[in-house]
Amino acid sequence: MYAFLSLVVRDAMTRSVVSVPPDLSLAELEHIFATHEFNGCPVVDGAQLIGFVTKLDFLKAFLFGTATVVPPYEQTMKRTVREVMTPTVVTVPEDRPLTRVLQMMVDLRTKGFPVVDANGAVVGMIAREDIARALRNSTNK
Repeated sequence: MYAFLSLVVRDAMTRSVVSVPPDLSLAELEHIFATHEFNGCPVVDGAQLIGFVTKLDFLKAFLFGTATVVPPYEQTMKRTVREVMTPTVVTVPEDRPLTRVLQMMVDLRTKGFPVVDANGAVVGMIAREDIARALRNSTNK
C-alpha cells in the first residue's frame, strides 16, 4: 500500500483518449458512447479543451418540459455537443499525486478527470477504475 503514496497521475492514467469536437451531433455522440462504453469525453476545439460531455448531458437533452411534452427524437439528435456539454472542466496535471486525485474524486463525487500536460493539451483521462487498479497493483508488489 505504501507504493500507492508515490504514484502520480501519469503512472495510472488512460492514455488513449477519445475526444469529440463541439460541432458533433448528438447522434454521433451516442454512437461513440455505445462503441466505447464510457461515460464521458473531453470536448476539444483544435487542441484546446473547451468542455466535457457525459451520458447525463446527453440524456438531459431529452428532458420533458412545459414547452415540449415529448421532445422530438430526430430533432434532438441533430443538436450539437456544444449545446449540451459542460463548459467548466476540472482537469488534473500529469504529475499530481494519485492520493490528491482520489480525494478530489470523493469530494467532487465525480468519475474522472481529463489529464492535461504543461500546455493544457489533453493527454489522458484518470478515472475511478484507474485509481482502483493502481491501489490493487500497489498492494501486489
